[in-house]
Amino acid sequence: MRQLFPVGNRPDGVDLAAVYAPPAGRHVRANFVVSTDGATTVGGVSSGLSSDADRDLFHVLRSLCDVVLVGATTARRENYGGARSYDGRPPVPVVVVSRSLDLDPGARLFTDTTVRPWVLTVASAPADRRAALSAVAHVVDAGEHSVDIPAALDLLADAGLDHVLCEGGPHLLSDVVAAGALDDLCLSVAPVLAGGAGDRLLAGMPLMPPVPLRIEHVLEDSGTLFLRLSTVHG
Repeated sequence: MRQLFPVGNRPDGVDLAAVYAPPAGRHVRANFVVSTDGATTVGGVSSGLSSDADRDLFHVLRSLCDVVLVGATTARRENYGGARSYDGRPPVPVVVVSRSLDLDPGARLFTDTTVRPWVLTVASAPADRRAALSAVAHVVDAGEHSVDIPAALDLLADAGLDHVLCEGGPHLLSDVVAAGALDDLCLSVAPVLAGGAGDRLLAGMPLMPPVPLRIEHVLEDSGTLFLRLSTVHG
């Protein structure tokens, strides 16, 4: 029987680094916060759903990964910064996925960082934007007209970046799941109703058949549930 923490077992009483430790070898994990009715943002950003415990878990998960994977829209909306060191480990690089290369070379992602970020794009991306971003990032093709997720993950693994933490957004996560590449989903469920018609956790074509998940554990802090679920492959 798998380890299942009862509701009321608060994250501050659990060794989160041990509970969330990824297995050896290549591993793709996603980390998201949602409202109880499934919204991924409030006012366009995720911070309105977060809590102190959620932010603590965010830093723990970053300390356990080799690289952070994020879509360009999320990077822009959330004003992403660049690589940081967590718990004395080497800085974790940020990798942005963008077909259009619609990214500002002067954004925090490229200026507030200790390690040059990556931009995974496509061969057909605009040459002028490629040239501008190449001055501040490693710009790498992972497809001709759309980013090939398995190929992108192979490129990261070839660079020694095996443990991937996907932080959104919903379109990128949908692509990762559709490619059969997601191993682990860390989902924080905030005790609020947000309403509206914003993105759900996955934004894209319906998954046929739906992808089954297995609960690894559930934690709780001040009403927020922290679920760790693994995908059931095959």
